[in-house]
Amino acid sequence: MKKKLLTYLVFSSLAASPIAAKEATFLKPDQIRIEALVPPPPADGSQTQKDELKELHRLAAERTPAQAEKASFDAEHKDVFIFAETLGDKFTAENLPLLAALGKEISGDASEIGKAAKAHFHRDHPYTFDKSLQPVCTAKGLPEAYPSGHALNGWLLALALAEMVPEKRAEIFARAADYGRNRLLCSVHYPSDVAASKPLAEALHAAEMQSPEFQRKLAAARGELRARLGLPEAK
Repeated sequence: MKKKLLTYLVFSSLAASPIAAKEATFLKPDQIRIEALVPPPPADGSQTQKDELKELHRLAAERTPAQAEKASFDAEHKDVFIFAETLGDKFTAENLPLLAALGKEISGDASEIGKAAKAHFHRDHPYTFDKSLQPVCTAKGLPEAYPSGHALNGWLLALALAEMVPEKRAEIFARAADYGRNRLLCSVHYPSDVAASKPLAEALHAAEMQSPEFQRKLAAARGELRARLGLPEAK
């Protein structure tokens, strides 16, 4: 029931706030109702924004060199193989070409929808608003911050992986959550930027699951992945 509702919200009322998906693969038609899926971000000057900036300063003050290094690594990597630490040393692009191809297409969906969502909300990054914040990761990409594109990508990939290896769902989702949190440790996103990405990813994943092409490629990648990892066929 939840997946059907999410799919309805994605694909209904196409006249409202259209989002183009020119380079997306599975999300058809090419428009969604973004405001039905993601609430507006906290306003500049609001108490919520002040609290979020306080939290970012706390994280920056307590951040260890190891945390900064991990956050920087995640900032530079957006493919499905960010989950290698969860799924083991056989989880590589060379070993899993079907998964690598599907992951690239899923990331394309996340990128195109994320770009348009950011353009819809026009929220500045926290380091732009508060010049005393010093990002430890390369601050590149779009000027808008909401929702986090990295976190959206991480969750959308995680949801697909959980379809393939459901017995590792908890570990996969924990990695996706950590991947998003690293955007806060980088000092490049507000907590609400990251939080908004998960429900949007859930809605987009539900929509992708309605695509026969996605289902076909997911099944092929699942078979490849489980075989390479030596896992029995999922029930």
